[in-house]
Amino acid sequence: MTKKKKKLTPAQKAAKKKRKKDYMTVFINGKQKRVKRPQTIDGMDVDEFIKNNADPIWLH
Repeated sequence: MTKKKKKLTPAQKAAKKKRKKDYMTVFINGKQKRVKRPQTIDGMDVDEFIKNNADPIWLH
């Protein structure tokens, strides 16, 4: 007989969702590590977003 999995409480679900949003899992030296996600605006890198949407005067 196997043990039944416990369901997460709403607070635990919210914490898990926030953690997944803020961090990503990468492999370093064959081990999984959690690192902060790079900042994005509308799914684009910040520098790429500025390059696409900035005025020519601002970019000079």
